[in-house]
Amino acid sequence: MLIRVYLGLLLLSAIPGGSQLNSVPFETSSTSRDDVRMLTPPPVSNQNYPTLVGSEARSNYIGAGVVFSAAYNDNVLAGGNNIPIHDFTYSFWPTIELDQTSTRQHRKLTYSPGFTFYQHTSALNAIDQHALMDFEYRLNEHATVTFSDDFEQSSNVFSQSVTGAIAGSPFSLPPGVLVPFATRISNSANVGLSYQFERNSMIGASGIGTVSHYPNPSQALGINDSNSRGGSVFYSHRLSSSQYIGLTYQYLNSQSNPVNASSSPLDRAIDVQTHTILPFYTLYFSPALSLSLSAGSQYIDSSQQGSPTFLSWAPAVMMSMARQTARTNFVASYSRTVTGGSGLLGTFSSNSANGSLRLQVARTWILGSAVIYENDRNVTPYFSSSNPGGHTITGTVSLKHSMSGHLDIVVGYDRLHQSYSGVAAISSNPDSNREFISLSYLLTRALGR
Repeated sequence: MLIRVYLGLLLLSAIPGGSQLNSVPFETSSTSRDDVRMLTPPPVSNQNYPTLVGSEARSNYIGAGVVFSAAYNDNVLAGGNNIPIHDFTYSFWPTIELDQTSTRQHRKLTYSPGFTFYQHTSALNAIDQHALMDFEYRLNEHATVTFSDDFEQSSNVFSQSVTGAIAGSPFSLPPGVLVPFATRISNSANVGLSYQFERNSMIGASGIGTVSHYPNPSQALGINDSNSRGGSVFYSHRLSSSQYIGLTYQYLNSQSNPVNASSSPLDRAIDVQTHTILPFYTLYFSPALSLSLSAGSQYIDSSQQGSPTFLSWAPAVMMSMARQTARTNFVASYSRTVTGGSGLLGTFSSNSANGSLRLQVARTWILGSAVIYENDRNVTPYFSSSNPGGHTITGTVSLKHSMSGHLDIVVGYDRLHQSYSGVAAISSNPDSNREFISLSYLLTRALGR
């Protein structure tokens, strides 16, 4: 049903027009220097930073294409095998895309079903899918509503990218533990409303819901299914054309359930609630460069049947910066937060840092790299010894060459390292290295504004 909704919206939105494809940077000089309309700083924007550069960024088009990729992986994990298994994989991803901007709205829709085949371990052959929808609508001159939904059914963490989107909002959840070759169904939805009620003052509210589910318990020993939901409100004040301050309050409820309860009968569902108050400051050094800082405190309420309730206060920190130019895109963030729902049993203090860099080194050549580091420490006293936590490091480097206006070739390398002693699915062989090459072909048609 969800996929039919995405495809229907794509077809209804494909209205032909005469505009040309054009680049849409994160901030433009016209918006950042507007004396009347305020910007929505990254800590409260509900949007991820863009990570594309140069000709990769398009708008006002509908497109259809396909991606073929071949890769070699030195450790195809199937339930934490004691002996690493290497294999070649071949993937085929048809894609439908739409991006349309008008004076009052911006909508973006993408749907990609995926087919992955393993040369030797054919039992891992799978059909995956990914659907993304982003929608922004200006109700009037002072109010804007946003909505996003990201659905993924994946059997291979490398099928899209080992490094995900980068957000400037403390409301975003850390990625948590990854089981590279286990089937996983996930969905994340976010809705927000902002209202500028004075020349230099804005208020807003947002809600979030996430789901992570492993339908095959034998592939995810020691992992938890999880779901999270919550909301936030904020106040933002413009000190000058380049400086913003404000305050956010966030509530988040995360619930975790063991994927394979029979293998760990003592593990029971855990419920974690957090209340977070975060003042923030954002500085726009220029239309292309911004820095955001948030620091405050969290109140944690963690409970599990048969165990005492854990109550505590903890600091919360979020920093992010971005620089987007015609040839360079650099984004980095760091967060310290306490949460549940990361696939682990317990309440975890997570220190997470990630970054992305893309350079257009020549007209048809783009160099890209990205990295994530996450350290999770269990702060629940009755779980800290049996499931202490661990750390994750993921990274990718790639080189992209545009062979024509429609055909691109990408070569690259991915690495995934994890260390979680309490997770049987990855404790034996936590590392994976992958070399890949892919060809993508995309036909586009311009749409009117």
